Amino acid sequence: MSRRGKNIAAANLAGAGTNRANSAGAGMSPVGLDGTGMNRANSVGAGMNRAGLRAEGIALDFGGAPVLAGVDAQAAPGEVAGLIGPNGAGKTSLLRVLAHLLPPAAGKVSWNGRPLAELPGPERGRLLGYLAQGAPAHWPLAVEKVVELGRIPHRAWWQSLGDADRAAVARAMAEAQIGHLAGRLVTTLSGGERARTMLARIFATQPKVILADEPVASLDPYHQMRVMELLRRRAAEGAAVMVVLHDLNLAARYCDRLLLLANGGIAASGPPAEVLAGEAVAQAFGVTVELRREAGGLWVRLGL
Repeated sequence: MSRRGKNIAAANLAGAGTNRANSAGAGMSPVGLDGTGMNRANSVGAGMNRAGLRAEGIALDFGGAPVLAGVDAQAAPGEVAGLIGPNGAGKTSLLRVLAHLLPPAAGKVSWNGRPLAELPGPERGRLLGYLAQGAPAHWPLAVEKVVELGRIPHRAWWQSLGDADRAAVARAMAEAQIGHLAGRLVTTLSGGERARTMLARIFATQPKVILADEPVASLDPYHQMRVMELLRRRAAEGAAVMVVLHDLNLAARYCDRLLLLANGGIAASGPPAEVLAGEAVAQAFGVTVELRREAGGLWVRLGL
């Protein structure tokens, strides 16, 4: 089938809509395309008309080379937004701008309409949870101590952990399934174990916004799905989640909304079936795209 034919078939699938309203229920299993519902991201709309973490008109360059130009993006409460795009598109840079770690050359980032730069440091620390690509660990701390760092924004420097802090740490470690690693030095862990430890640190903070840069890149298939289901659970509890993904099947299965970043801007934004069916994805990645609806939901097949 030609690329044009595959995209027409994919567009027909996109017209059926997706329904993820039950994904926060038993087993945290996404429903996917069922032909009867709509992805809840449709309620957000292209105009970013809901509260949350918003980036408007973001421009960024490195050494005079433009990386981002006039980018608008949003992480809305209660949804998982997937940031996709080819290598070098600026996904990590955009996520760092959203996390207040990289100042843009132009544009602004706000939380519920208030500029992020105006928030006091401790308040930003409680608001934002950022997982860097590769989940680097620079100090030989025990895993449990690393997770406890997530509670720093909730207490003064001279205060020890309280009951609420210990409960948050215990829950985070249980969710990330790293309890058996509590006494291990984080620098001795595998890449996947380290990624889950750093994710647990974010969960321990209990942030309102989670920004995760390729959180499943070093994980086995079970833990990839486990992490994505945990992120969906946080969204179901009211957090705004934005996650960088290269696996388009995971993006289709677990995200409410996708943002395709290419050529310095947002090339497409909307429900996964709509974005993945469009020509923009095929052009951005240089591949053919075919969508299929199966029992597990929406699936993506790529070709050259």
